[in-house]
Amino acid sequence: MAPSPAERDELFKGFARALFKGDMDNVVRGRHAGFPLEFSRRCRADKIPHRPRRHPKTPRRAEALFLVQRFHDVAYHHSGDFSFMTFRVSETLRASGEQREQRGIESYSFRDGKLATKDV
Repeated sequence: MAPSPAERDELFKGFARALFKGDMDNVVRGRHAGFPLEFSRRCRADKIPHRPRRHPKTPRRAEALFLVQRFHDVAYHHSGDFSFMTFRVSETLRASGEQREQRGIESYSFRDGKLATKDV
């Protein structure tokens, strides 16, 4: 059974806060044991070969790729056993200084009251 929308909002808040701080201990607390800690390339526009990888405890990939990365208009949408997050992101690439705006959507599923999957 999936958590209530209010419980999901709290899970998302804690998970996102921990992920953006690189706090892997709290990322792990918010996810189900079967939740893979692998993150794939979010966008083909980066022209970086696609290779899922384990999230390191070293500086985040985003810090290596972007001078600035800001998320805007984040909204969660709950439907049955799934939740979706829509967002805009403003980025400045570190290597070239290129600025860009993108839109994205993530889908989430739940197991035992915790995050089970995340697809971007």
